[in-house]
Amino acid sequence: MASKVSCLYVLTVVCWASALWYLSITRPTSSYTGHRQLSSISIARKNVSFGNIRTRPINPHSFDFLINEPNKCEKNVPFLVILISTTHKEFDARQAIRETWGDENNFKGIKIATLFLLGKNADPVLNQMVEQESQIFHDIIVEDFIDSYHNLTLKTLMGMRWVATFCSKAKYVMKTDSDIFVNMDNLIYKLLKPNTKPRRRYFTGYVINGGPIRDVRSKWYMPRDLYPDSNYPPFCSGTGYIFSADVAELIYKTSLHTRLLHLEDVYVGLCLRKLGIHPFQNSGFNHWKMAYSLCRYRRVITVHQITPEEMHRIWNDMSSKKHLRC
Repeated sequence: MASKVSCLYVLTVVCWASALWYLSITRPTSSYTGHRQLSSISIARKNVSFGNIRTRPINPHSFDFLINEPNKCEKNVPFLVILISTTHKEFDARQAIRETWGDENNFKGIKIATLFLLGKNADPVLNQMVEQESQIFHDIIVEDFIDSYHNLTLKTLMGMRWVATFCSKAKYVMKTDSDIFVNMDNLIYKLLKPNTKPRRRYFTGYVINGGPIRDVRSKWYMPRDLYPDSNYPPFCSGTGYIFSADVAELIYKTSLHTRLLHLEDVYVGLCLRKLGIHPFQNSGFNHWKMAYSLCRYRRVITVHQITPEEMHRIWNDMSSKKHLRC
């Protein structure tokens, strides 16, 4: 019996030794990207460790800027940066925003920076048109991911990255969409209050408490294998939310280690939960369409599903009737 055990032991040792020898001569010594071999000297120089491996991004935002405005915050630090998610064909919406609530010169003494966020389009003509538009207005940033509904999260992360990289000293940031009307007076003076000390780790909007929709026919369908939990963390509707500028870098860095979801507002909520930041409910943010009335729109911060024509009409009416009381 003892001799049989000894034989098995010897065989096991021989097998392991053979396997280790085989791996040592056949295993490629490539880098993480697999593009080039590294010698043991270069590995030591880079101080690669098991700790480094564990902290490698699972969601690296490895996109280049095709259009950028890196100097937009150099001369004057903005009080508010407005990031507007848009698509290539929405020129009329962008122009309406430029001429109404998104005009950077609306408030004397309060610096506002307005930026439109896009990916790249499959149609080179549309890309060229956006590039020409950028050369005129200098308010567009584009990264080289495909512009699509399923890449809205990448679009928002691009905006977070831009703020963290080129405008980190701004006080507040707003993320919104191109079919949103924003009551800037309420946003600036009633919510953000320029004369008060800026908040930190601050996030507010229309807070939603819900769970994933499993119906494949839904626009907001979430596969169980992508998100198995039955509830989402509290998140703000992507139609419009406000946060202090320090949160931009926090969300961007957290996203590098957070599995990507195509539902942008849900994904931002996941990052906030990881950061221990709780979004505050604000009744001024509306993520639906409201019939226009002067008094009603004076009480809100955002209204959804507004056409360019409606935007001009609402802005002109509210601007010309500021003296009227409700």
